[in-house]
Amino acid sequence: MAISDKPVFDRPSADPSEQEEGTRLRPRFDADGLVTAAVTDHASGELLMVAHMNDQALEATLSTGVAHYWSRSRNRLWKKGETSGALQNVREVRVDCDQDAVWLKVAVAKPEDTCHTGRTTCFYRVVADDGRNLTVRDRTGHPAAS
Repeated sequence: MAISDKPVFDRPSADPSEQEEGTRLRPRFDADGLVTAAVTDHASGELLMVAHMNDQALEATLSTGVAHYWSRSRNRLWKKGETSGALQNVREVRVDCDQDAVWLKVAVAKPEDTCHTGRTTCFYRVVADDGRNLTVRDRTGHPAAS
């Protein structure tokens, strides 16, 4: 399947039972043309990142087996790991009940570079309440570096 400017996905169905129980992939892209993508490690189940996909990113992911996203900050298609080498090889793709979000289970070529900060996950901080303020701490409970 070649990546093109022509939409390749069926439009969402107005019939909720068809959208939620049917066998056709009918992504429900939002007003900006995006669906949310939750990404986990296929072996450990750890949440690695959350990103967004437009129709081209979803098509590229499904046709190549390597995760592609839509970069909202760069306003362009983004092949995850293209420059860092931390390519995400897709092992499974799931869609939620109304098809407005996808879940990618991936194997990362260089797990230590999953996050642009050089960590294995983008979710390396925990929100804590010290009784006066909400703070952000590392996963061991120590205050995060400022």
